[in-house]
Amino acid sequence: MSAAFDPATATIAIVTFNRSHLLSKLLDSIIVMDPKPGHVVIIDNASTDDTTSLVESYRDRIGATLVYRRLDENTGGSGGFSEGMRVAYELGSTWMWLMDDDVEVIPNGLARMGAWAPRFKSIQGRRYDYDGSEFYWQYRIAEPLGIPIPFAPAGFDESGFKPMNSGCFEGMFIHRDIVQQIGLPDPRFFIYWDDQVYGWLASRKTQSVIVNEFVLKRTREIKQWDMGIRHMNASSNAYRYYIMRNRAHIKQYYRSVGIYNPVLFGAGTALTFAKELIRLLFVERTVRGTSNLIRGIRDGRKISQDASWRPMPALDRGMIE
Repeated sequence: MSAAFDPATATIAIVTFNRSHLLSKLLDSIIVMDPKPGHVVIIDNASTDDTTSLVESYRDRIGATLVYRRLDENTGGSGGFSEGMRVAYELGSTWMWLMDDDVEVIPNGLARMGAWAPRFKSIQGRRYDYDGSEFYWQYRIAEPLGIPIPFAPAGFDESGFKPMNSGCFEGMFIHRDIVQQIGLPDPRFFIYWDDQVYGWLASRKTQSVIVNEFVLKRTREIKQWDMGIRHMNASSNAYRYYIMRNRAHIKQYYRSVGIYNPVLFGAGTALTFAKELIRLLFVERTVRGTSNLIRGIRDGRKISQDASWRPMPALDRGMIE
């Protein structure tokens, strides 16, 4: 059991790109948080809208030390969260709470997460969807396949938590000790699979859990296919490309820890491809976009054959800005 949670030791790290209208909702929700974090770090992926001036307008009223970093180029969510984690770590943060710009924080969300901090070091809270319904997130992966388990039980027992071997940067709450051991999120992913891999790496170092605490609400509506007990979201050509390409990065991570099984992992890749075809047909009602899946597979071969590939390194425990 660790020491009691101190909100001032936590940093909220936000990644944004050309969505100031959504970012403002998140920052408004932080203003009314109780308690508040010690720092709010905003990583701007080279936005061309009014993000910079918007952020500055919150500096004196957000109630925490605001750190703004505008990157010179769009590094994707992966690069943004890697930089956000780096800044938070160098600030000396004990806890890092990662968020996209299309959520808002429940006012007592930090207290709810902090209540679990003495017991665990890798924690995922729950989210409300755009319409206020309970958002289901696939918190467990089938490790040999490297894919989420779509029907992992949604319910909680009296313990209030469930073991997790994945992660989601929309709400990941992680202790600096774990970040030090596994390094920063890998910016090479650009988008997709990066948070699953990072959460999986964390679960190899500590007991990772999803807790029965609603702490965030999504503020952006996404086109979905209602499958009854689950939903399938719409995607994009860029996502389709990186979904397939980045399987090669997962393969390399698996090789680095000695668990790669080519037959089972190949089956996971085939299932991923099939899922994306279903998404095209039933959510987006088109077959256009298949070429991006093929291109991702092709470019992934170069990554999987790269003998110089290495996982992200552990951090210097003494990194303090």
